Amino acid sequence: MDATKHYSTREAARVLDVTEDQIRAYARLGEIVPDPGPGGRLEFRFQHLLLLKTTKGLLEAGVPPRRLRRVWSSLRRQLATDLPLTSITIYADGDRAVASDGNARWQPESGQCLLDFEGSANPVMPGLKLIEATEEPEGPEEPELTAEQWFHLGTELESQAPADARNAYRRALDLDPDSSDAHLNLGRLEHESGELGKAEAHYRDAVRCAPDDPTGHFNLGVLLEDRGRFDEAVHAYEQAIARDPESADAHYNLGLLLETRGRRSEAIRHLMAARNLYEHSSGS
Repeated sequence: MDATKHYSTREAARVLDVTEDQIRAYARLGEIVPDPGPGGRLEFRFQHLLLLKTTKGLLEAGVPPRRLRRVWSSLRRQLATDLPLTSITIYADGDRAVASDGNARWQPESGQCLLDFEGSANPVMPGLKLIEATEEPEGPEEPELTAEQWFHLGTELESQAPADARNAYRRALDLDPDSSDAHLNLGRLEHESGELGKAEAHYRDAVRCAPDDPTGHFNLGVLLEDRGRFDEAVHAYEQAIARDPESADAHYNLGLLLETRGRRSEAIRHLMAARNLYEHSSGS
């Protein structure tokens, strides 16, 4: 690749050995905006191609599209304004992405630092483990609260003490196993902490308890996409849209997922619906 050249979508596709539709999908996931060229033609710079190539590699390594979009968004927030994304290296660690600047490694989605306990030089870094926090001492005896009160306590604790919030939601579920809201919130906390199996169980319980609520289906779709179970994720997003046809986020996520699966005409329909809904929302 020539570092001074600008590349059309067709040329970029030829360089990366993919289709033009895939280049567009990679650009969406990486929030890469090509430059306007002669005659209104969009052109990618060399730095763009490096990001497109990294996006392709992470997808092929099993990082789900939804997670990959969060990775790029998080990295843009985490890096200094004068530091380009191409200054760091992105690796795949299972279905997660890991960033390295040569001195430190971290998970872009959470910003959590990583240690390489095995000293592996493998670029996939199989020996990486999360730095674990020490356990807090047990607190005073818990008061007698109702399931609803435990749930509201959990919502208040989330921002400052997520571990305590989890315990509060669990207590709510002990008292009311069919609380869809408690399942949803606990599932989201488990999801954000990387406990995908636990999160899926709670999302499915939320769907079981409140099958007409689109939120459970949507969250389940995000989770399934993160786990690489893309066909199931498509079904979950479709279920969310069936219950809330004006969910712009569900249309957008489904459109991105369908585009990466090669179902372009369906993807365009959902992405257009998402754009119209976002524009309507911002204009109201």
